[in-house]
Amino acid sequence: MQRYLLAIAVILTAATGCDNVAWGGLDIELRPPPTSSESNSPEALAPLDTLPVETHGPLLLAGLRSGSRATLVVVGELDGDTLAPFPDPSSLQEAEALTTLTRAGSRWTLFSEGVRVGTLIVDTATVEQDFCPSKLSVSGMVELVPTANGLERLLALPESTNRTLAYEPYREINHVYDQRVATLSMASAAIPRVGAAFPPNGLLAARQDVQAFEMAGSPGTTIAATFMYEDELAIAPPGQDAYSLFLVGTQDGELYQEAFIWYRPVEDAGKGAPRYFNHLDWDNDGQAEILLDVFGSESRWFAALAKRNGEWIRTYQDACGPEQFSGS
Repeated sequence: MQRYLLAIAVILTAATGCDNVAWGGLDIELRPPPTSSESNSPEALAPLDTLPVETHGPLLLAGLRSGSRATLVVVGELDGDTLAPFPDPSSLQEAEALTTLTRAGSRWTLFSEGVRVGTLIVDTATVEQDFCPSKLSVSGMVELVPTANGLERLLALPESTNRTLAYEPYREINHVYDQRVATLSMASAAIPRVGAAFPPNGLLAARQDVQAFEMAGSPGTTIAATFMYEDELAIAPPGQDAYSLFLVGTQDGELYQEAFIWYRPVEDAGKGAPRYFNHLDWDNDGQAEILLDVFGSESRWFAALAKRNGEWIRTYQDACGPEQFSGS
C-alpha cells in the first residue's frame, strides 16, 4: 500500500381531496388526515393494518440546508449493516408506507460529519426527478445546534427509531496544503496503474473536489478527492474518452496512504462521477460509513462506502447507468 507525505411541491398539510403523484410508474396518493367519522371506518385503517410502518428499517435521508429550511431525499433503507433501495419500485405498498413516514409533522434527527446537529420537522414533500431513480424528498424547518449554523450538507434518520447519537459539538474540518498535495500524489500514482490518460493540464486542474474529515473508528484525518478528465463534476454530458477518479486517503502519522479508489471510464461504464457528500455511523457498528453523491450525464444518484475486514469497499449504489454494481 503506497503512502504519501503529509506535505416543488406536494403540500402534506390538511386539505380537502387527495393529490396523486406519479413516481417511477407508481401513483402515490397523498391523503389528508381522516376526519373523526372516517377514522373509524375499516377503509381508513386498512393501509396501516396491512403494512405497519414498523416493518421497515430506518430510512436514511440526505440533502441540503438553506437558511432555516432543508430539503432531503430518501437515500435508502437501513437493513442491519447494509443500505438497501427504498421503496422497491415494484411495490405500491412500500410507496404508500413512505408517504406515511414522511407525512407533515414527522420529525427527523439531523447529522453532519458524524455528529448529531439538530432536527427537521417536515411540512412538504415532492418527487425529485433529477435523481435516478426518482426519489421522494421532504422539506421543512430545521433546528440546529449553534456550532452548526454554517453547515449545508445533512443526513437524517427518523427521530422515532431511537438510533440517535448524543449531541456533540459540530466541527468543520478544512483541508490544508499538505493534504491537498497528498491527494495529487495519490492520483499521480493511481492514474498509470488503472491505465488512464494523464490530464494534459495537470492534476491540479483536474481535481474538482477535495474534502477533509474525521470519522469514528478511523484514527487521524481522512481525505477524499475527485479528479475529472474531459468532464465536469455535475449533471452534464461527458467529453470524448472522459473518466472520473475518486480516491480516499487515510492518515498514518505524518503520512497518508491510499485507502480506496474508484476509477470510472465513460467508455466502459457511462458517466458516474462520485464526490464525498457526508459520513455517519448509520448502522451503529462503531465505524462510520461514507455517502457519495454521484453525477451522470442526465441524472444523479447515491453510493456508499464502508469498511469491511479493514478495507474500504463500495457497499451500495443506486441501480443507475450501464454499470452493474457488484458490491466492491
